[in-house]
Order: sequence, then C-alpha cells, then structure tokens
Amino acid sequence: MVASRKAPFRVRPSVRAVVEQSWRALGDRNASVDFAWLGRLSGASRERVENALAELAELEEVERRVHAVQRAAGRTNYAQFRAPFELYALVRLLRPDHIVETGVSSGVSSTHFLLGVRRNGRGTLHSIDLPLLQRGPRFTSRQSPVTLPPGRSSGWAVPDELRDGWDLRIGTSERVLPALVAELPSVGIFLHDSRHTAGHLRFELGTVRPKLPRGAVVLADNTHWTGAAFPRFARQLGVPVRRRRRSDLVGLTVPRPSGRETVDRRPRKL
Repeated sequence: MVASRKAPFRVRPSVRAVVEQSWRALGDRNASVDFAWLGRLSGASRERVENALAELAELEEVERRVHAVQRAAGRTNYAQFRAPFELYALVRLLRPDHIVETGVSSGVSSTHFLLGVRRNGRGTLHSIDLPLLQRGPRFTSRQSPVTLPPGRSSGWAVPDELRDGWDLRIGTSERVLPALVAELPSVGIFLHDSRHTAGHLRFELGTVRPKLPRGAVVLADNTHWTGAAFPRFARQLGVPVRRRRRSDLVGLTVPRPSGRETVDRRPRKL
C-alpha cells in the first residue's frame, strides 16, 4: 500500500529559502525537499525537521564544489540522486550508527550521508558500488550519466575532507552486502540504488532486514523497474510505502518487531 497524502507539512519561509539556495548551488531543481515525506519517514517534529534543513545554509560551498566537479566531467545539471538534502536531514534526525547504501556513482548521495555523519560526530557510512565505466574519452547522451569518467573511481565527486572513515567497498551487492551486514550490529538507514530489478531489490531487502531496528528507514530509488518488490516488503512489515512526491523514490520506516513477518532472503538468479 502507498500512504495517502495528508495535509501539507508547513515549514518556515526562511527554511524553504535555504533549501532553494541549496538546490541551486547543487544545480538540480529536482533536489528541492519533499518536507512531508521527510517528516513522515523520520517521525520528527516540524521544529526538528526545520532545524536540520536550516543547516543546509552552511553546506552551500560543498554543493557548489560537487556541481563544479560534475560539470567539469561533462555531467552538467546532473545531481544523480534526487533527494540528497532529505538524506542529510535523515542522518541528523535519526543519528544512526551505521548507514548502508548500494550504488555510489559520482557520490551525491554518499556526500550528503557523510555530511550528516560529520555533523553528528558519530556513525559510519558503508557504501557498495560496482562502477560502470564511460566508453571513450567523451561523454555522450547515449551513455548513462552514472558512468564514471576516464580516470575516475566510485564516488569521484565526494569532497576529500569527507572521505576519512568512509567504508567504500567495490564489488557486486550479491558478494559484498551479506558479508557487510554480518559485520554490523544494526543498520539505521538503508538505501538501494544499485541494479534495479525486482529480484535484486528483494535480495538486498531480505539481506539487510535482520539488522534493521525499530525506527530504521529503508529507501529504494527507481522502483518503477522493480515492480512489487518494495510494496511486498512493506506489507510484510505492516507499514505503508512513502513515495517522494510522484517519483519512483520510495521509503518506509521499520516498526516494532512483531515476530510474525517473514522475508525471503535467498539470492535469486537474474
């Protein structure tokens, strides 16, 4: 089930202005915050949400640098992940010890997770990526914007000062994710943004499920390619799917365990 839209989540005009300045600095209007989505996923009060987003004013210089690096690599107006500011705010509001994301590309999502971790003064981001390399010396419209420019590696737009302590693992999710999850006591935020097939998403959700505590947030992008995988997972947990505006970026918040839900964690051949 997809949660129905409720009354608007109103925030101060000054906070809306900060968000606008931030997406302009990053170069992507689609990164404008869905305040209601953030509020419902985090369960935080309006005041706490406003306070977390107001901090974006201090990050404009970072956003401009990320955009400049991407433009220099031929990715003009490409921000890769449409909700980077919500990621930052979720880290600030939930203060997780461990965050896991699958799919890095240039590192816009990673940058904002890391910014939140740095501001919290605690926590670790664990990222998994299997890079897709650009063909030829020049980027063309026929290639995916998630390809890596020549000479670049996964997370190439992440500022150097944020890389200390970043746990970046290169390889397939099928190989890396089970071992990573086994190492961690919990996963407070999980983001799926890797291979977008129903079977692969089911595998990732099933793998991470045992380490999701109450209140953890699970996100999945590009779900128009993954069919019923995410809604089925939400039904197993007994929670609604929270869709970001009318996009295919969705999320849910893990409830208190009831002991009744079952999740298929078997890897599937794709």
